[in-house]
Amino acid sequence: MITCFVLIVLCLIIYIMTRHKPVHLIDYACYHPPAHLQAPTQYYLERAKALGNLDESSFEFQRKILERSGLGEETHLPKALHCIPSQASMVTAREETEQVMFGALDNLFYSTNVNPQDIGVLVVNCTLFDPTPSLSAMIVHKYKLRSDIKSFNLGGMGCSSGVIAVDLAKNLLQFHRNTYAVVMSTENVTLSTYSGDNKSMMITNCMFRVGGAAILLSNKYVDRHRAKYKLVHIVRTHRGLDDKSFKCIYQEQDETGIVGVSLGLKINITTLGPLVLPIKEQLHFFITMVVKKLFRKSKMKMYIPDFKLAFDHFCIHAGGRGVIDELEKSLQLSSVHVEASRMTLQRFGNTSSSSIWYELAYIESKGRMHKDDRVWQIAFGSGFKCNSAAWVALKNVKPAS
Repeated sequence: MITCFVLIVLCLIIYIMTRHKPVHLIDYACYHPPAHLQAPTQYYLERAKALGNLDESSFEFQRKILERSGLGEETHLPKALHCIPSQASMVTAREETEQVMFGALDNLFYSTNVNPQDIGVLVVNCTLFDPTPSLSAMIVHKYKLRSDIKSFNLGGMGCSSGVIAVDLAKNLLQFHRNTYAVVMSTENVTLSTYSGDNKSMMITNCMFRVGGAAILLSNKYVDRHRAKYKLVHIVRTHRGLDDKSFKCIYQEQDETGIVGVSLGLKINITTLGPLVLPIKEQLHFFITMVVKKLFRKSKMKMYIPDFKLAFDHFCIHAGGRGVIDELEKSLQLSSVHVEASRMTLQRFGNTSSSSIWYELAYIESKGRMHKDDRVWQIAFGSGFKCNSAAWVALKNVKPAS
């Protein structure tokens, strides 16, 4: 009898220690640059020409790119790129990143009333700027975070690295109990400007703009009542084994990029589908996939599941108008489903990994987020990576005043 009781207690302890701990999103904050850093199209072109980097052909190329890009007249460039000559340097790059990170984090800590000393996990992702001390060290120093904090700095992982950072934070929260995790997603524009004459590389100059987002996650039981969202799934797809995918950075050329998006999306939804789709959609998708595998010469088209049955809101990385168009077509979405992505691209430009958070903020600002609504954040990056995060709203989210 005693042995049986001991075994039951032991099993309960093992279950409690090994069970998956829910991860909740308490809140997030997107950085809004000051108005004096706005760079309307004509202003940008005049600055680019004044810097002496553009011949007439390159000038006309960038003008056409901007006209078709989907960017509006209120996107922002860092202070260093408003100067003639440009003052791009390690110092000004650090200043840009500090303004973005600290601006977002100040707002996050204020809105959540969380003491920075209570943060147990910190993950920062920034693809193109990797100084020493690291960006995560800059945050630890600024906010005097505790000495045993688990901090990580992700670099070189592209526009989808924000989802990767959330995944890393989620995994760390499975092992570190009763704590908060902060994810800081940003990109540095000051030192990522291309000054050569390769037209495909000029596209990054036209598209990338200042931005960043800070996200607060928690595994604390008491936080489930005030959290906005619960993390349901993260699916990561990496096509780095394939040469074409590895060399594909979709900001370079629309044609190459769309191929990369299509390849990454196909594999990602194959993994995500069984986790979120209704049984009927899963069966339909599975049958067509089996037929295509067994009968390679079959003319049956690959069935694209109706993800509108699984999600209410879509946050598609605002990498460019072509990327959004492709996802709208591939997933058979309506204009309303991609509205957040298009409006984010227009208002803020391509802010890299943080764009999916500006999109979520747009949906909330329209009063469209209701309790039990399901959200799909999907991002693409060089390599080629396609990463998805699925969330469920825990409350009706009121538009910020």
